Amino acid sequence: MMDWSVILLLFGAGPLLVLTISAIRRVFLSPLCNFPGPKLAALTLWNEFYWDVVKRGTFIWRIEDMHKKYGPIVRINPYELHIIDPEFYDELYSSNRKSDKYRWWTNLAGADGSSFSTVPHDLHRRRRGALNPFFSVRSVTQLEPLIRSKVEKLSARFGAIAQTGEVVRLDAAFMALTMDIICDYAFANDRKYLDEPDFKLIWKETIIGAFEGGALAIYFAGKRVLKQQIEPILDGKDSQPGAASRTIFHMLRDSDLPSEEKTLQRLCDEAEILTGAGSETTAQTLTRILFYLKSVPDTLKRLRDEIDAAMPSATEILCWADLQKLPYLTSVIREGLRLSYGVTTRLPRIAHHDIQYGGYVIRAGTPVSETPYFVLMHPSVFPETQIFKPERWLEAEKQGKRLGKYLVSFGKGSRQCLGMK
Repeated sequence: MMDWSVILLLFGAGPLLVLTISAIRRVFLSPLCNFPGPKLAALTLWNEFYWDVVKRGTFIWRIEDMHKKYGPIVRINPYELHIIDPEFYDELYSSNRKSDKYRWWTNLAGADGSSFSTVPHDLHRRRRGALNPFFSVRSVTQLEPLIRSKVEKLSARFGAIAQTGEVVRLDAAFMALTMDIICDYAFANDRKYLDEPDFKLIWKETIIGAFEGGALAIYFAGKRVLKQQIEPILDGKDSQPGAASRTIFHMLRDSDLPSEEKTLQRLCDEAEILTGAGSETTAQTLTRILFYLKSVPDTLKRLRDEIDAAMPSATEILCWADLQKLPYLTSVIREGLRLSYGVTTRLPRIAHHDIQYGGYVIRAGTPVSETPYFVLMHPSVFPETQIFKPERWLEAEKQGKRLGKYLVSFGKGSRQCLGMK
């Protein structure tokens, strides 16, 4: 009879042997084993877990350190590659090539039924196609009266607050502005956050907490409210009939999407991304632009001079088409977008075909990504990266440089942000 100590040893050695074989396969036998990078990253996902969870979202800086040591392409975990190369960004995210999102990454975003979190290329194309008309230039132009009315309301609030000397949270104020606009457009329902004394600060804190927590869908405090707004539309029982109240979700309901794409759950997922991610990113950009303008008086003066020349009277508000013709204002907005980054995480894609990068062949089915931040802050493209310098855009235009190619705050390709218009 076998000794119990031997049996226990075998039971203990079995899992250890499996782990050892798995480690050898990942580090030395994986299809990614020829790509540069630290062995620890190739060995386990716990390395990324440590930097992103224990060290609270700092894996992005660990990726940057890897690139400084190993070059423009590195293996950042057992399954994934990362590139820092502004010139390759358009190629990686090209609209001309089929690529899927990475399921492991979209799980962190939540809202699985949304077009944002959709993994397969063809399904995303179908879902995105149904939404595109609502975010076209024509639709944005028709939305101008709504946007103007909300901006005027916020301006009035700022005027009243200025009389009291009270300190105001600009980030909360702009979040209230974007939420009221989005909800009015999407649901024909004004949240009236602009009327709240603190601009509904708790909403901003909830959204930021949700993003930090990982899955937006799990922590989304307004999910019940969204369901209450969408369900009557799907049932045809919404209380605001008529063309004036035809919203995004009325149009999705009546679109040629198949029935499984019109379920309450999926449309709630779509609404979560529209209201959550859409409101926060725009508010952040507006907040940063005002911060930089206040910090750089010469820039603020030049912008005011341009606007005053185009709009002599405060009552003569320029339309969107005319505002686009102001070169310095456009440059200020572009520089604000550059320093707001948009999504600060990497954006993995899984191509259906092999990708050539330098001397490397990235096999089809391999998750590979770039991170917008590293393009927007790349010194070869944007010298003095940390400085708010709208003039760089005017100078580039005079020199015939396509600097806008590197403004990747909205992403690129077929997965580009819907709200970029």
